[in-house]
This record gives sequence, C-alpha cells and structure tokens, in this order.
Amino acid sequence: MQSMKRVALSLAGVVWASAGAAPIDELSWLAGCWRAERGDAGSGEHWMVPAAGSLFGMARTVRSGRTVAHEFMQIRESAGALVFIAMPSAKPSASFRALRVEPRRVVFENPDKDFPQRVGYESPDDATLIGHIEGLDQGRERRIEFPMRREACPSGAAR
Repeated sequence: MQSMKRVALSLAGVVWASAGAAPIDELSWLAGCWRAERGDAGSGEHWMVPAAGSLFGMARTVRSGRTVAHEFMQIRESAGALVFIAMPSAKPSASFRALRVEPRRVVFENPDKDFPQRVGYESPDDATLIGHIEGLDQGRERRIEFPMRREACPSGAAR
C-alpha cells in the first residue's frame, strides 16, 4: 500500500511539472523575516527575495538561550520545476520537488525519503507564515506545523 501511495504521489508531481513549472518569483511572498510563534526569542526563519532562479533561507531554533538547531534552505528552478533543498544541522541534506505551487502556498515532496516526505509553506496574509512537514512516520501519517509571524528584519535583510 505504501509503495502505491508513493507512485500516486510521484505521478501527481509529474502531472504538475508537465503542466508548466512556476517561476521562482511566484514565491516572493515567502521573503522576509519570520518569528516562530512557539519558540524562544531568536527562533524563526529569514528568507531572501527571489533572484537569478533561486531563493535562500535560514532557520534557527533557540531553547533556554541556546541555539539547538539550524537549517540552511534553498529553492531553485531546476529542470523545469522548483526544488526545495534542506540542509539541517544534524542530518544530511535532502531535496524535494514542487508538488503544488499556488498563490501563497507551496508544497514540495520527496516520496523516497524518510519522514518528512513533504515540506510546505503557506501564507494566508502578509503577517503570517505556516511552515509544515508531513508524511509517513513509522507507518502513520504525521504533520507538524511551524506557525510564524512577520517581524522587522535586521538592517540589510529582506523587508
């Protein structure tokens, strides 16, 4: 059953890609500085504005005044599709191909990866960003959301 689900999800990605890839500029709503709503001060993500076929971001998780995790991220135009590349602090990097690109919402997928198989962002308004990871984890479907609020960027950063 799991392999059938992976094939179906992979085919959905191929159908989306064959319909025409979205240009990176369609993700400009992601650019800016975002403060994690459920994290200690200093936790959140910063995304640069899209340029030259790429969008770069970084994330930091702070607990009790210490950085406990970080991640470097990029979204690139590659082979006619958008690809999300995650480089987390304690794990190997992973690539996810765009499954859906909608106004103010994007979902990337790698059905061959351990949890998470999907990574996504949505922004219902200019002040809110909800990141999420989801997929099969030990045979059960799981989703974790990361709600964030826009904050002023330090001098020289996006927005």
